[in-house]
Amino acid sequence: MARKLLLTVLIIALLIELALTGGAFFAPVFTLTQFGVKYGPETKFLAYIVAWLLLFVSLVAAVAVVQVARRRPGFATWCYLLGVWWIGIGAGIFFAFGKPDNLLLDSVKGLLIVVLTWRCQASRTMARRY
Repeated sequence: MARKLLLTVLIIALLIELALTGGAFFAPVFTLTQFGVKYGPETKFLAYIVAWLLLFVSLVAAVAVVQVARRRPGFATWCYLLGVWWIGIGAGIFFAFGKPDNLLLDSVKGLLIVVLTWRCQASRTMARRY
């Protein structure tokens, strides 16, 4: 059960990241205004860097989805990496800029991934012992 929930959360997270990545690459004006940044010559470079960063996170999420779906032993590393990343991003944006929507979206998503990964590992350990 935990594995199916983990896979569901990872797929939803991947879709969100891909949407943000597409927006950052193909609609940077719209994407930056969603984050409260005015698009201009000074922020054009910022939009480009954010797009590549989002693409990298999307690729890591895709690897995690494949690892969990194929029941690979190394899935936990990818999931913990993503979970801690999103917890840190959400909490950091909340404390630095006071935006609770990021705290809810990213930190809760990251916490869910960490807890579900831990539950998957616990159930695998129990299954091996008996």
